[in-house]
Amino acid sequence: MIELLPLVIALPLAGAVFLHFFGRRIGEPASGWIATLAIGAAFVVGLVNAVPAFTGELHHAEHVAIWDWMPAIGASLEIQWDALSVLMTLVVTGVGTLIHVFAIGYMHGDPRFSRFFTYLNLFAASMLTLVLAGNFAMLFMGWELVGLCSYLLISFWYTKPSAAAAGKKAFVVNRIGDFGFMVALMLIFLNFGTLSYGGVFERAGEVLTTGTAVAIGLLLLVGAAGKSAQVPLYVWLPDAMEGPTPVSALIHAATMVTAGVYVVSRAAAIFELAPAAGYAVATVGAVTALWAATIAIGQSDIKKVLAYSTVSQLGYMFLAAGLGGYVAAVFHLMTHAFFKALLFLGSGSVIHGMADEQDMRKMGGLRKHMPTTAATMGVATLAIAGIPPLAGFWSKDEILGVAFEGGTYGQVLWVVGLITAMLTAFYMTRQWVMVFMGEPRWDDGVHPHESPRVMTIPLVILAVLSVVGGLVNTPFRLGLEHFLHPAFEGIDLAHPSEEMSVFAILAAVSVLAGVAGIAVGYLVYNRPPARWTKFQEGFGGLWTAWEQAYRVDDIYGATIVKPGKRLADAAAFKFDLPVIDGLVNGAGWLVRTVGSKLRVVQTGLVRNYGVLFVAGVLAAVIWMVVAGGGV
Repeated sequence: MIELLPLVIALPLAGAVFLHFFGRRIGEPASGWIATLAIGAAFVVGLVNAVPAFTGELHHAEHVAIWDWMPAIGASLEIQWDALSVLMTLVVTGVGTLIHVFAIGYMHGDPRFSRFFTYLNLFAASMLTLVLAGNFAMLFMGWELVGLCSYLLISFWYTKPSAAAAGKKAFVVNRIGDFGFMVALMLIFLNFGTLSYGGVFERAGEVLTTGTAVAIGLLLLVGAAGKSAQVPLYVWLPDAMEGPTPVSALIHAATMVTAGVYVVSRAAAIFELAPAAGYAVATVGAVTALWAATIAIGQSDIKKVLAYSTVSQLGYMFLAAGLGGYVAAVFHLMTHAFFKALLFLGSGSVIHGMADEQDMRKMGGLRKHMPTTAATMGVATLAIAGIPPLAGFWSKDEILGVAFEGGTYGQVLWVVGLITAMLTAFYMTRQWVMVFMGEPRWDDGVHPHESPRVMTIPLVILAVLSVVGGLVNTPFRLGLEHFLHPAFEGIDLAHPSEEMSVFAILAAVSVLAGVAGIAVGYLVYNRPPARWTKFQEGFGGLWTAWEQAYRVDDIYGATIVKPGKRLADAAAFKFDLPVIDGLVNGAGWLVRTVGSKLRVVQTGLVRNYGVLFVAGVLAAVIWMVVAGGGV
């Protein structure tokens, strides 16, 4: 069955091509169902081929060659099937299928319905190319394709200036990270002479010096920070909420933004040789987790809260991966895909039922009108807050356990992670209470209603996964660690303490932090809005800073964007126009001037041409006579 793995990429790609040419003729909802069947079939193919991994028979990576692209540099279209790619494939296709189903209802009535599903299928194929690649060249191809699809989907409603600007912002910021990634690939090829995983990871210890490994690791971090929205390249993701909500769930919660975590985990052999680069990854992750969590506290847009929450949770994953806890990072990647996709789809259900309203201050009391959405989002809120036995508790606690066992520096990061966990519980409870509890605050003419089943059924399935998903890796049965071990063969994996007493104490502390955050969020916001205002005013200018996201966009605009525009204007108007355009225009002027002077001899009269012909013959004869006489 391994020979069928290319279908995992080919099926959604075929769906995208088919819808591109025939989607408008088919219309809705058929276009949506075709796209859903394409990615659903990819999930089935991946699941069937994952059986050997589940039964422990996949001891080493298997490869399926598709096409020898550039074999001289180890760049071919080749699938690598190991435990890590198995897990990533099932997450992308499984969660992606549910989001496709939800989008059929959410995008109902959109004039570009079929085009939307074309882009969704193309994105799925691109992300699967990334996670199934057997070499860095194919990975980079998928890496760039998901960036393109992200641009297309964020700016899907391009007639809105804010959506068009958000798409361009995401594209530009990701190019900054991609530059670092490309330089890393150049260093890899320079040192190994190949881009194949086998040729790099198996020889990393023999070929790389510590300095080179650090350089490659830091450059990979730059690329990963761009794609996974880490400090300081996170600013594109909150603006990306301008895209349709299914886009937020698929690309900016469950799949694309996790590409950076995947790359760091895949390159574990390099980071193992470069502890300094690993600490850089962990530090960036910890700073991002706390930074974004504080911003999420002050947001009033239901999707912006989730956007900054995503940035924060990605920071958690980087924290773990930087300390060598690759299993913990990938574990949280999986559980986060469940509950964050649910939260985004739940917010989409709220927006759908509230006539496109996104301001939580204009909601309230929706639990009675949208019971399924309220209940499922409540499950996701408890999961991300780390309340046992939900999925987020197990994966978050494993990350905190890895940090605590990471020495003095790791314990500093553990404190940061614990504070972040408490803030996460607070702002997620704040969101749920503001939206679903209290008295209605919506405008006249708004009639809230529950979403159709095509939208609520995916919510229920994701809620179930958010409850049971964490049970695949608990201290009592380390199933996921054993499952992923073949993908990290030879790597010294960091993991939490195996002493039950240590686990119990750390778990109790983190659960108390989560409960404290939930309690404060509930007590403050399950009251009239005037009490919210009083609470927020107690923080003074700090709350304003959180509401304004520390004005980072303004700082970037003043220090980077505006000077960059001035430099571009200077290059355009002081160099390009007078020098480059001057040379081009001058050449044209010269040709035109010479032509105008020579044009006078072109009279069109035969007798004039005859005279010139005779004169030319006489001149030639005279020259030959004179030259001959000289000899």
